[in-house]
Amino acid sequence: MGRMMRPGRPPSKRSQEGKQAMEVTLTFCGAARTVTGLCLLFEWGRQKVLVDCGMFQGPKTLKALNHEPFPFDPREIAAVLLTHAHIDHSGLLPRLVKQGFTGRIHATAPTVELCSCMLPDSGHIQESEVRMLNRRNRHRGQEEVEPIYTAADAEDTLAAFSPVSYAEWITPVGGLRARWWNAGHMLGSASIELEFEREMRVLVSGDIGPDISAMQPDPTGPSGGVDHLVCESTYGDEDRPEIDQAARRAAIAEIVRDAAARGGPLLIPTFAVERAQEVVMDLVGLMQAGEVPETTIYLDSPLATRATKVFARHAFDLEEGQALRAALTSRRLEHVVDGEASRRLARQEGFQIILAGSGMCEAGRIRHHLKARLWDPRCVVALVGFQAEGTLGRLLHNGVKRVRIQGETIEVAARIAMIEGYSGHADQPELLRWIEARGPVKGGVFLVHGEPEAMEVMAGAIPGISPARIIRPVLDEAFRLAPGAIPERLPARPGRRSHPENVGRPDWHNERAALLLGIEAAIERAEDETERAALIARLRGALG
Repeated sequence: MGRMMRPGRPPSKRSQEGKQAMEVTLTFCGAARTVTGLCLLFEWGRQKVLVDCGMFQGPKTLKALNHEPFPFDPREIAAVLLTHAHIDHSGLLPRLVKQGFTGRIHATAPTVELCSCMLPDSGHIQESEVRMLNRRNRHRGQEEVEPIYTAADAEDTLAAFSPVSYAEWITPVGGLRARWWNAGHMLGSASIELEFEREMRVLVSGDIGPDISAMQPDPTGPSGGVDHLVCESTYGDEDRPEIDQAARRAAIAEIVRDAAARGGPLLIPTFAVERAQEVVMDLVGLMQAGEVPETTIYLDSPLATRATKVFARHAFDLEEGQALRAALTSRRLEHVVDGEASRRLARQEGFQIILAGSGMCEAGRIRHHLKARLWDPRCVVALVGFQAEGTLGRLLHNGVKRVRIQGETIEVAARIAMIEGYSGHADQPELLRWIEARGPVKGGVFLVHGEPEAMEVMAGAIPGISPARIIRPVLDEAFRLAPGAIPERLPARPGRRSHPENVGRPDWHNERAALLLGIEAAIERAEDETERAALIARLRGALG
């Protein structure tokens, strides 16, 4: 007769006599030594589950990964667990569905609402960018390309979403329990706790918010320890000064006053979701208090306009909800939806405040505003968030004097300012405190969603965990996880994408742009026609 088991008792450990120890394979399909594209593949038994399915953003070589085949079969994925709505975490979900995924996408209710705005907008951007690219390709005699997905594909994806509540366990597939913890990063953001066969717990941080935020609570998470932890490291090498809301408003007020004195526009490249609404709240509050000159605040982003409605519905769930709701309905705020209206705005003279996407200046309407204004010393550009390596925003932050936008060379004469305090990411001390509160971590700590330098510094700062258990995976690298054990690195799989160690670094597109700018500058510096002709001759000789 078989051994009797009590009702409701967890199954016995597989590590007991005659049974194999519980094992899970974790593959890092994105955000490995770069800050975008988070996608984690968990496999155990016959089950396969993703945490996030994000779009790669930044240098062109990195963005090209969005067009490559997934390193797994989407038809075999049973479910997706989504940490939050930002495109670098959710942006490839429509492609996943388009290629055969039929499971459910589990996320908090605000995340579901925001994705209903953001994913169709992302599809529209894919279509728009491909139209422009194909126009250039036809002129160059090159083949046309297809968008990664369309707005219609994104709309179809929304039917797969299932809302979850914070701190409540769900069973997305057999053998897995999961629950979401408020990560304090943006509306609806979460860390996700995974429990496999009731034998092993893995915690995925998602993006962790700072301790001081005008809109979000402090990040939370489970206590009592986990077997393995996957943690973001965006600011893993920085200890930023603590900037409260008053200090942040004082900083942006100084910049607004400077822009008004110059008589030109204040351009604020901004992420359409949360960052735009937070900046608008501060600007309206400063104008109401008489601390800065009044002017129209143009929100030049259809996505930000749609997201604003979601924030208005959830305003009273946020810490500054009443002030936010008042700001979002202020007469000083004007929404710019039509593309032609945006182009007219780029030609409009005088002091005004324009918020437009994208936050790293890599796409969207901010690029035609920058193209029209960067040469003008009356213009002020205020960066209010992280600028990834290789992006136009990072180049401006680094103080370059010339940039190329849409194939044209633009002199940078505008003032470029950086405002601290708007970042949605925790810095190193905050990340370390969050990790410590989740401890003890019995197995491994995986650092993701960060540049290599930030990861290296953070890895050396995590207390109480041996270096052998702190891992910085590269793209498509896989590990075997077991309860309480050091993760085991697995051999490279067939189909692994090339040069994973270089993902996210400045690429040949960046080098080409820098070279062209250098050639133009050298030719202009030449003293006379003879010197210019000699320089051009040497360049031609170098090209063979």
